[in-house]
Amino acid sequence: MSDSLKEKFDKDEQAGNHPYIRPKDAATLLILDRTGSGDVKLLMGRRHMRHTFMPGKFVFPGGRVDPGDSRISNVLPYHPQVEAKLSEGLKNSKTAARVRAFALAAVRETYEEAGIFIGRKSDSGLRLGTGFEEFSTRQIQPDLGGMRMIARAITPPQRPRRFDTRFLAIWADSIADQLPGGHGPSGELEDCAWLTFEEARQKELPLITTKILTDLEDRLNADPELSPETPVPYYFFKKGRFERELI
Repeated sequence: MSDSLKEKFDKDEQAGNHPYIRPKDAATLLILDRTGSGDVKLLMGRRHMRHTFMPGKFVFPGGRVDPGDSRISNVLPYHPQVEAKLSEGLKNSKTAARVRAFALAAVRETYEEAGIFIGRKSDSGLRLGTGFEEFSTRQIQPDLGGMRMIARAITPPQRPRRFDTRFLAIWADSIADQLPGGHGPSGELEDCAWLTFEEARQKELPLITTKILTDLEDRLNADPELSPETPVPYYFFKKGRFERELI
């Protein structure tokens, strides 16, 4: 990552001299739609102004991984190369359940924030677990097979909240159902809309979201089908500098 980008991070509204905290696992889902005009559109929403963390910013659905996400096992699996990328660099509890929880957190948060169910309709009785009750009611089995890893990024130190976020993407044909009105039950996101890359850049975005948009657009230009083996960027802070590695 360039020094100019580091300076922007240091000047953002979350920066400060906060004590060190361990980043929490989190996941974000970029749902991509290439129907209609041909331009790829992404689902984004504006964070409610009552939030203390990035109020009013436009973001992709997502959030912290909850303990219950690792207990959901009745799901369709990742592509093996995506699972391998998500497993890389895990120092503790490197289990299939933990790796699966990244995508399940993104799927759950997408329902809670945007009212969208990612998965596949099931013909058999489906029982999932905490956080996925409405999926069970609608008989929608979470399907991780179409997930593609886009990036990983860790919030810099000295911030009041820190996350180790996996950015995942999936095509819109993986939407099995959705709530009317374009909102989820949590009310955390407002003004949810499908935006082109150019439209998204006109919104008030967190700096990392701006970077991920650029990375994704560049990847789509070179790899329009989002091949699972394509290397993805990993952003982190080390010895006073932002670093970028490929996974």
